[in-house]
Amino acid sequence: MLAWTLGPPEIVGILVLVLLLFGAKRLPELARSLGQGVKEFRKSVKEIGEEVSESDKESSSKSS
Repeated sequence: MLAWTLGPPEIVGILVLVLLLFGAKRLPELARSLGQGVKEFRKSVKEIGEEVSESDKESSSKSS
């Protein structure tokens, strides 16, 4: 099985491709949107984790 990793040449190639596809004016907008999406995802994961831990605490206290 071949191991495939993203090294510096691959990252530069991807960035050049994105620059050619979307143009320099849209890159900051795309990066901002991506950052907001990641932020929302992390927030949701944190909230779900908190709900699960609360649920575990409630179920363990009821079974005692």
